[in-house]
Amino acid sequence: MKVARLYDFGDVRIEEQARPEIGPEDLLVRTLACGICSGDIMPWYIRRKAPLVFGHEPVGIVEEVGSAVRDFRPGDRVFVHHHAPCFRCVACRRGEYVQCATWRGTNIEPGGMAEFFRVRPPNQSDTLRLPPGMADADGVLIEPTACVVKSMRRAGLRPGDTILIIGLGIMGMLHVQLARHRGAGMILGADLFEARARRSVELGASHGLVVAEGNLVAQVRELTDGAMADVVIVGPGTSAAIAAGIAAAGKGATVVQFTATPPEDELILRLHDLYFNETRLIPSYSCGPDDTREALDLVARGVISARNLVTDQFPLTAINAALAQAQNPQSLKVVVTFNA
Repeated sequence: MKVARLYDFGDVRIEEQARPEIGPEDLLVRTLACGICSGDIMPWYIRRKAPLVFGHEPVGIVEEVGSAVRDFRPGDRVFVHHHAPCFRCVACRRGEYVQCATWRGTNIEPGGMAEFFRVRPPNQSDTLRLPPGMADADGVLIEPTACVVKSMRRAGLRPGDTILIIGLGIMGMLHVQLARHRGAGMILGADLFEARARRSVELGASHGLVVAEGNLVAQVRELTDGAMADVVIVGPGTSAAIAAGIAAAGKGATVVQFTATPPEDELILRLHDLYFNETRLIPSYSCGPDDTREALDLVARGVISARNLVTDQFPLTAINAALAQAQNPQSLKVVVTFNA
């Protein structure tokens, strides 16, 4: 079978390797489509994992099931989450699934950018059948949507709240759409690129802000009559973006760090202001099985749709072109397809 193996940022090769062999409790899934994640094009993040067959947003058809498998059968079309929890540990009992050792230790083998992958029993607990008629490209949106579902839950967005979303790539646009769906009052989308700011308005933002020369806070202050934002989602994984998000937050606001920063990145905080403004700074990392199920429902009902968000599709053999396009500010979601 063909796989896309990443050796370094900018060095991805199509290679042949043996199709995974499954055991009595495993599934073999034939890949139909897999999304390119924002993390796949973040150099420091992906380099530390190399070499690997990357890709963790797959949709496929169950090709083969082990003799002990009862919940799935060949022909089932499924989304498979690359991490799944044990549901038994202290972290799981608190609903903090990403802190579960099983969650962090599980994966799909060898990865989503492969013609076939194996799903071991732990991951089958977060393997979801797709409704008939759901397009593969829509199924690919389940995992990124689930990450946004979790982010919005941790943000505590209430109907009528003003929300500022910094960074309007695919994850920012998903936040825009989910904020509108959940009844946010004013939705401010902010990005360096004017085209993205305009597109955010088309997808539900009240205003699209073009950020330049530190003007973000002034724009938010003017649009909110000085109240600032009740919720801030910081998409870019930099301390500068997080600092800007805190500066744009109103009193009692929640600021969500949505993307990891490099290990050496540090942020100096004015704790005096943080304390008296009661600003909450909350990270939101990946998603759990409750989030994927809610995301599947949102996609199935058309709240989130590939029609609005998937801008490009490439075959696996053009993986390098797909990765290059994913870095183009004009693109949102890039999906890699696998021909039967």
